[in-house]
Order: sequence, then structure tokens, then C-alpha cells
Amino acid sequence: MRKLLNTLFVTQSDVYLSLDGDNIVLIQEKEKLGRLPLHNLESIVTFGYSGASPALMGYCAERNISIAFLTKNGRFLARVIGQSKGNVVLRKKQYQLSEEELPSASVSRNFIIGKVYNNKWMLERMTRNYPLRIDVEKFKNVSKQLTVILEELKKCEDLERLRGWEGQAAINYNKVFDSMILQQKDDFSFRLRTRRPPLDNVNAMLSFAYTLLANDMTAALESVGLDAYVGFMHQDRPGRASLALDMMEELRGVLADKFVLSIINRREITKDGFFKKENGAVIMTDEARKKFLKSWQLKKQEKITHPFLGEKISWGLVPYAQSLLLARFLRGDLDEYPPFLWK
Repeated sequence: MRKLLNTLFVTQSDVYLSLDGDNIVLIQEKEKLGRLPLHNLESIVTFGYSGASPALMGYCAERNISIAFLTKNGRFLARVIGQSKGNVVLRKKQYQLSEEELPSASVSRNFIIGKVYNNKWMLERMTRNYPLRIDVEKFKNVSKQLTVILEELKKCEDLERLRGWEGQAAINYNKVFDSMILQQKDDFSFRLRTRRPPLDNVNAMLSFAYTLLANDMTAALESVGLDAYVGFMHQDRPGRASLALDMMEELRGVLADKFVLSIINRREITKDGFFKKENGAVIMTDEARKKFLKSWQLKKQEKITHPFLGEKISWGLVPYAQSLLLARFLRGDLDEYPPFLWK
């Protein structure tokens, strides 16, 4: 369990939540893991199926403490809330900003700054960690180009121009993506991003990783009371979680891309984990998908220090931290949304 911005995260999948006086009690196999006073909490997020007592849910509903239930893999199930005064105000603010060009551009700019900044430092780390295995000069040149784009992004207040700079940054970053694949070069290579369908092994894994990340971000946004389907940069479309797609931009490279590169370079998945369909689409086998998911869950358990909060949290909680920060910004508690800046 972990408290983050007055939210209690219960990450063990077999913990039952109960009420004792004004305290939440965490029980695992009839053993009490701990207890916390509820008056300090704004919300509770629990991963797993054990559930919570009706008494606890009633207590929290009366005091406007939300309880969000997710699967152990992070898929959103349900959210128990009382009178939805705060969430109505929060979502109304979200909808209002999404309809206005300048505020939407202001928030979107920070999403893209986070993405480009993180991709830049991925390249810088490669030059530091593998100077004898990559073309350092090429990586440094791309890193410099990303720095120039970052400076342009900081003063950009137009959504179309933001999308243009983001596209330019992606083109530069993709120029060296294949060079970050250090093992199994005959079976794993990257030339360009192909989505529907993925046309090679690397793109098949990138698509799967982005889907998992989008699901995690959607669950996180719903857990804090935001509407994952109303975004600021991605246009609204029925069935598309536009805000989740907006917010996952800053985590695409530093979480999803790095993860795919690591399982290739560690040889956790080989060419035998893929097959090609008649239309050219490359699909992961069931066995490869299981390995991928197992490694993804382990990755989400790795600890990092959150650059804005200064707290040590797992990668799996980063989408929740960013969702909470966005909610704080929309409520007026923060002057602007702080992107996740990894280094």
C-alpha cells in the first residue's frame, strides 16, 4: 500500500478492505496488514478482487472519499462515490477547457514537452551506457534537434503547430530507434512505425505495449474522477479514450518503448513468438503475449523517484500520479499541469 497525494493505493491483489471506527483496515488472509485514519484520505484505489466491506463503502460515500476497484493488471472495474459534487465540478472544468483552443493548447504543450524531453534523455543515456555499440555522433545530433524542438514547444500556443512539432520530433527520434536494438538484429529491426496492422516484430510489440499503457492511463483517469474520453489534443471520437491518449504521450518512449527494447535486448522474446498473416500483419503468439504481460507487470513494480513529487513510487503508479496532478491543475490547486520529466 502507498499514500500519494492523499490517495491510498492498495497494490496487493488479495487484500480486503474493512472499517474500524474512523480507520481503514487492510486484511490479508485474516491477518491485519495495517490501518490508516480515513480523515486524511481523498480516495482509495485497490488492485484486485478481494473487495471492501459495505460499512467501509458507506462511510467513504458519506464523506466523499471515492473507492476505485481495478483488476490486478490495472483494468478499471468500478468506482464507488457518494454525492458527486466534486466530480461534477472537475469534469465541467475539463469539458470547458477541452472546448477552448488556447487552454487546450496550453495543457497539450506540457504533454508533448514531456514526451520530447523523455525521448531526448533516452538517447543521452544510450550514448553514456553504450558508446562503443552505437553511433554516438548520430545520437547526439538527434538529441540536439530535440532540444531545438523543445525550445519551440515552450512558446507554442497553437494546437496544429504543436502537432507539427510533435511529428517532427517523432521523425528525428525514429531515425535512431533501430540503433537502440542491440541484440537479435536479424530478427528485430525498426524502419518506420506501422500500426494497423503492424508489419514487423518490433511494431507488433510496440502496438501491444501502447495498448496496455492506454488501458492503464484510462483506468487512472477514471479512478480520479476525470473523463478519459474527452481530451485536449486528440479529437473526440466515439469509443476513443482521447484524454488517455493525450496523457500517455509523455510515457510512450520512457516506459513503453524502453520496455520493448529491453525485452528484445535481454532475449526474453525471440522470433518464434510471432507469425505473419496473409495480409502481412505480424501477430504475437499466445505464449509470447503471456511472456510480454508477465514482464510488463514486473516492469510496473520497479521503483523510481517521481520527478515532481519527489516520492519513490512504482512505474505502475505513474499514470495515477499524473492523473491526480491533472485533476489538481483543473481544480486550480496547481498553476499548470506538471509533465513527467524523466532523466
